[in-house]
Amino acid sequence: MPHHLSDAPSRWLWLLCLLYFIALGTTPARAQPVEFQLTNGLTVIVQPDRRAPTAVHMLWVRVGSLDEVDGTSGVAHVLEHMMFKGTDTLGAGEFSKRVAQLGGRENAFTARDYTGYFQQIPATRLEDVMRLEADRFANNRWPDEAFRSELEVVKEERRSRVEDSPRARLWELLSANAFVASGYRRPIIGWMGDLDSLQPQDVRQFHRQWYAPSNAAVVVVGDVDVQQVRQWAERHYGPIPAKAVAERKPRPEPAQQGMRRVELKAPAEQAYLAMTWRVPTWTPKPTPGLVGESEDALALTVLAAVLGGYEGARLDRALMQGPDRVADSASAGNGLWGRGPQQFVLSGVPAPGKTVEQLEQALRREVARIAQDGVSEAELRRVKTQWVAAEVYKRDALMTQARELGSLWALGLPLDASDQLIAALRAVTAAQVQAVAARYFADDQLTVGVLRPQPMDSSAARRPQLTGGRH
Repeated sequence: MPHHLSDAPSRWLWLLCLLYFIALGTTPARAQPVEFQLTNGLTVIVQPDRRAPTAVHMLWVRVGSLDEVDGTSGVAHVLEHMMFKGTDTLGAGEFSKRVAQLGGRENAFTARDYTGYFQQIPATRLEDVMRLEADRFANNRWPDEAFRSELEVVKEERRSRVEDSPRARLWELLSANAFVASGYRRPIIGWMGDLDSLQPQDVRQFHRQWYAPSNAAVVVVGDVDVQQVRQWAERHYGPIPAKAVAERKPRPEPAQQGMRRVELKAPAEQAYLAMTWRVPTWTPKPTPGLVGESEDALALTVLAAVLGGYEGARLDRALMQGPDRVADSASAGNGLWGRGPQQFVLSGVPAPGKTVEQLEQALRREVARIAQDGVSEAELRRVKTQWVAAEVYKRDALMTQARELGSLWALGLPLDASDQLIAALRAVTAAQVQAVAARYFADDQLTVGVLRPQPMDSSAARRPQLTGGRH
């Protein structure tokens, strides 16, 4: 993957260009991605970038843990693992060996809203990985025994990432209580009880149900020719038969009508607090009835940045500095977009001698202070400038460009949504930020999660680690 420029002269040149574009109120222009569909419904997105002779190839499937049903949580993630276990023509693990032989690297990921597979290779080997990925997408094959072995790897992954991490367990508990109908209430990796009962046929059925060309997109970014990519896509992905995608039920989340609190007692060194409020989602071109809510989502994103978006932001100054500091750490974030309902999050670790209750009140006070007194123009300028800078820098990496294009497609957003977002964020006013601070933080929309630390068990034996996962 290309890295940010590392030599000092180039860094300063890049910084001067960045400041120039910020002063103009614009971001650097780039070639627009080209999007087209094959006759079987597969979407192909190509973004030429000729700065280096490399390319990123990604396959996105619009399915994630959000689409699972109770009893089979984790099946999307398990399927991601099984996609490396062979096809009609490739044995288990051979896909990864082929990519390595081509001079590339590859991996995959599962999220709430989508699943993705990627390779970064020399641009001259792009067709080779397109052939491999198309074969894997259409012809995933593996014996039951391979599934049983890999399932143990996934279960060990759950133990190490979740069950051995009190904060991760708290977030699972928090999501399970913050959401009632949405699939966001289930963990991506799955509940252990569901993994224990998962069967090979559950995974194969999930593949048949969701891995259809019309539910997938190929994203190519790098030193490539659009017409050549089109020919290769038609040659390797085009023959995959079209098929219908399972109907998605809307699963609207019921309105929350009262505060929810959950606690987890677990061996830990520090207490931890997480607070979430239900908030609206931003859309680039909202429907008339949602215009106000979409604008509020932008203002909430700016509010999160004002509170905790940089060193020395409000939470840092008010909660983590001075002899009477109440927090060792504190952060704020806003879920701007997704296929499911979004949340505004405040979280932190109390300072020694302080309680989570004191931290909760301190976090609430900072939001209330903005609701009463507003934010300064200097704060607005700073967070907007940082946002633009992040947009500029991320375009320096082919992988980041590909991930952005793929995630926008998977969420049903236009490919220029990030550019639209920058323009929209520039227009957010201090009055809008103050208004959302007063509007969205009522207790009836709040879910609170608290980790109550218990004594650490220093005698606990470390479990042996299994190998074979793709992460």
